[in-house]
Amino acid sequence: MSAPDGSPVGAERTIGQLFASATAEMSALVHDEIALAKAQLKQDVKRGATSGGAFSMAGAVLLFSLPMLNFALAYGIRTWSDWNLAICFLLSFAANVLVAVVLALIGVVFAKKAKKSKGPQKVAASMKETAGVLHKAKPHPRPELAQDRVPEAIEAVARSSS
Repeated sequence: MSAPDGSPVGAERTIGQLFASATAEMSALVHDEIALAKAQLKQDVKRGATSGGAFSMAGAVLLFSLPMLNFALAYGIRTWSDWNLAICFLLSFAANVLVAVVLALIGVVFAKKAKKSKGPQKVAASMKETAGVLHKAKPHPRPELAQDRVPEAIEAVARSSS
């Protein structure tokens, strides 16, 4: 059995070898994570495209079935009322116009609300505020080490590597 860098297990390795091995493994892990994210994104895009296509087809089928609904409504009115067939088709048309007007009014209301919304302006203002705070931020003061004094951690590493 051997370590990832080819040295036998149980053999003493230097800090440089350990660091190189850890760096290589971290790099491989990051590359694997990126590959996984790409694969998941590709799968999500494919599912989204399939979903969008299915919704589009459902909308097209519904759109093309509306004339049949109009015929059914007109003949239904004729059956219930014994009125002239032309009047029944005009009533069916009037029902469609009424539904279209209601939907248009709903669209106008939502368009006005969207126009009044200050969403992008709020985001821009928030980003400017954050940038201002970051420009004014000062780093925390750190105690300075004496020039002739070496930190204990560096001394410990120097002792263990020799």
